[in-house]
Amino acid sequence: MAKILGKKVVVAAIGSAEGTTKGVYSNRLFGVGGLISRIAKILERTCFFLSGQVAVESPSAVHFLKLSRYRKKIAINGAMYVDTNLFSIRNRINERQNLVGFIGRLSEEKDVMNFVKAISLILKCQNDVEFLIGGNGQLLNNLMEELKRSGCSEKTTFTGWIPHDKLPDYLNELKLLVLPSYTEGLPNIMLEAMACGTPVLATPVGAIPDVITDGETGFIIENNSPECIARNVIRALNHPNLERIAENARALVEREFTFEKAVERYEEILSKL
Repeated sequence: MAKILGKKVVVAAIGSAEGTTKGVYSNRLFGVGGLISRIAKILERTCFFLSGQVAVESPSAVHFLKLSRYRKKIAINGAMYVDTNLFSIRNRINERQNLVGFIGRLSEEKDVMNFVKAISLILKCQNDVEFLIGGNGQLLNNLMEELKRSGCSEKTTFTGWIPHDKLPDYLNELKLLVLPSYTEGLPNIMLEAMACGTPVLATPVGAIPDVITDGETGFIIENNSPECIARNVIRALNHPNLERIAENARALVEREFTFEKAVERYEEILSKL
């Protein structure tokens, strides 16, 4: 409709519509839920084709979202911005307990289930770790059942949905945030954690590899199997340079993801339309 009206159109590609809908619907609707992901893919690609520009959050996202064919109209918009006054370091990393968390939507594409399955494996190797799961979603009851089955319920706290202005309180308690997603754009919770000096362990999907360099600004998980998550959580908690990594993460957010930087990026994109 915008094209018919002669409007200039920018489509923001902040994640894979196919990947997200596949995770949500693939095992639903009497086995035909997979059709939804295919329809979503067609609609998404049609929007990309018709748009004047396709805005992505980083160069890595171009490859991950398979957007190379639109390279002549790709614009790198970066993420939104982080309020670095609200999201700040209140507790230094060496003052925090071994609390490992996931904060986000409790759904298939976030793969929080494999994080929960990794908890028992982590505790077999290191028993002084506690866990926090923040957020709501369709997997909540399944996650609780898995923790009960593995005998890890007492080691795990569910917070429910966390108001945005309360997130810094939780992030300043965590020693590590885990994001084992199948698909992402550039998750705000990752940047907010980094601004709080909380190292992030994440899968290399979407724009994440352009922000997290393993052992420098955070940690990368090779894959999101429970065994791999468990091994890397232990590696991160015991990393000899964890405090430096936390400081590097904060410095990166201050340098690249402020409100002023976001305005600069969007001014550049709009000036080229």
